[in-house]
Amino acid sequence: MSDLVLTRVRDIFQEVFNVDPQLISLDTKALDIAGWDSVGHLSLCGALEEAFETRFDPGELAEMTSVRAIVAMIDGKKGLAAGAS
Repeated sequence: MSDLVLTRVRDIFQEVFNVDPQLISLDTKALDIAGWDSVGHLSLCGALEEAFETRFDPGELAEMTSVRAIVAMIDGKKGLAAGAS
């Protein structure tokens, strides 16, 4: 998994949820973050889409229940984009 992606995801968690990015790890789950409810999830996903210049389909949004899943999904999308060029 990409350390650069994880670092950016941590920054986004700070922006969206006002949490210390150092407290965010691959093991962080939705239940660990105050505000990571359905509305917070949409805000998070919008910020991730903007930061990584990608779009998530509804199935992907539903799978994004942990930082590990988010980083893996973004890594996968970046890999697909690199393979397409």
